[in-house]
Amino acid sequence: MIVTVASFKGGVGKTTTAVHLAAYLQQKAPTLLVDGDQNRSASTWAEGDKLSFKVVTEAQAPKYIRQYEHVVIDTQARPEQKDLEALADGCDLLILPTTPKALDLDALLRTVDVLSALGANFKVLLTIVPPLPSRSGEEARKLLVAAGLPVFEGEIKRLVAFERAPLMGVVVNDYPDQRAQSGWEGYEAVGKEILA
Repeated sequence: MIVTVASFKGGVGKTTTAVHLAAYLQQKAPTLLVDGDQNRSASTWAEGDKLSFKVVTEAQAPKYIRQYEHVVIDTQARPEQKDLEALADGCDLLILPTTPKALDLDALLRTVDVLSALGANFKVLLTIVPPLPSRSGEEARKLLVAAGLPVFEGEIKRLVAFERAPLMGVVVNDYPDQRAQSGWEGYEAVGKEILA
């Protein structure tokens, strides 16, 4: 299975999502993460060799891709329409992370317009969802569902562990903080939906 993570907007957890989904899928079958972002954030995250899966650049991918059952692609931020067309055609599922913020949702809806016209197989993932009493995650979900968009049931909470785990080169379930486990549970739920 080839899963691509893409976003028109920075700061929505694109690389975090790619890394954590690769970690989840690696538990099921050999998984490769292809770092297609010019910032090379996923590659930097993997430098300590503490991740359970292999991370390669786009240029390295052809050498490795046949050895893996699952491939997760972390794309460059803000892809152009031509890039989106290629991404949509080159994967089994395109995951679109978004926070519940109005500007992020607006950027998402513009991306969805392009993808819908292409007939792409995509699903929206709510990320960086603030804790209660904030209702922004719930309100964003209602808006997306009302717009007829496919949305993951699982969502990703806003946690400090997601900011700190990359500095240690680990995913949140390996981060030394009890609260980090709820972040991993969010990605486990999304992973189960992907494989269902």
